[in-house]
Amino acid sequence: MTALQNMWVSFIGLFLMFVSTAAAVLGKEKLTGVLRFLVMTFSFICLVIAGLIVFVVVFRGPLAE
Repeated sequence: MTALQNMWVSFIGLFLMFVSTAAAVLGKEKLTGVLRFLVMTFSFICLVIAGLIVFVVVFRGPLAE
């Protein structure tokens, strides 16, 4: 993976973190019942995927080009 591809993957991870935060706030503040559970589950899944992406990007280290 090139440095540019690595950058885009890290941006996807950042975007998923923002989506997770927005979904968690929406679920906690506005929703109830089953819909709240679904939105909070979606938020958690986004956060886990974002964490894995960040883990991979950080621990791959600097890319030599």
